[in-house]
Amino acid sequence: MKRRNFLKACLIGGTTIALGKTNKGWASGSFEGYPEAMGVLVDTTRCIGCRSCEAACNKEQKLPEPDTSFDDPSVFEHDRRPTAKAYTVVNRYQKEQPSGPVYRKVQCNHCNEPACLTSCFVNAYTKTKEGAVIYNSKVCVGCRNCMIACPFNAPGYDYDSATNPIVKKCILCYDTRLKYGKPPACVEICPQEALTFGHRADLIKLAHERIRATPDRYVDHVYGEKEVGGTSWLYLAPVGFDKLGFDTTLSNDPIISNVKDFLGMVPMVLSIWPALFSGIHLLCKNQEHDGHGHDTDSNQEDTKP
Repeated sequence: MKRRNFLKACLIGGTTIALGKTNKGWASGSFEGYPEAMGVLVDTTRCIGCRSCEAACNKEQKLPEPDTSFDDPSVFEHDRRPTAKAYTVVNRYQKEQPSGPVYRKVQCNHCNEPACLTSCFVNAYTKTKEGAVIYNSKVCVGCRNCMIACPFNAPGYDYDSATNPIVKKCILCYDTRLKYGKPPACVEICPQEALTFGHRADLIKLAHERIRATPDRYVDHVYGEKEVGGTSWLYLAPVGFDKLGFDTTLSNDPIISNVKDFLGMVPMVLSIWPALFSGIHLLCKNQEHDGHGHDTDSNQEDTKP
């Protein structure tokens, strides 16, 4: 049975890649988004850098205590990025300005057409109808293509086990909240209402209404509305987004649009090896499980809708 699974993994993976696509990644030309997708609007003019969102995320996702307390402002002395132990972080910008600093929450932005999903040759990622990009550690082979592909540098890698690689990132609290219609824990805890949860389409309207109502408060742009095909996390800001650490050079096209022509020309010989690698990994993982009862549980696995 294990040998059959191995051959099946090789066949499916090889066929899929040889055809030049993963099962979800090639539709960018006619992609029209997810009508039911939810999202979060971040109004950086309201954030005070309390880091309540970080603490709520850690608690909800059962992450370890941070190396630096959530009450310690020294973390703002340098930019941070999400890691396997902190799915979201808050950074401080514009601290020398008379109007005061601007705080920006960072996490996976849950792209409409995720580069992590497209780059994953074992389909460890799923884009749910609710808009969340979730991850299945049971099929991950630890290649970290997703980390390279992500335009927002969001996925973190758990280095605790070399034989059981796990990529970790924000999943919009999919397992415990989003699929039940509840807002993510970070949104619910925010004391400043800097985070607004709702349907992505409604949030875009709300963002533009705020800009129209108070044009002196915001720059006339909603980050995430169009970048890389749009994201579920949207941002309003009082200054140019480039001053808040956002990548303002990103195209409005999904990442896959930039590489699909190239991938379509990749010779089969270069496409087969990932499938073989995938099959070998799955075979070894199954043998390890049968022989030693290895526990592969994680907070993010088996989260397919």
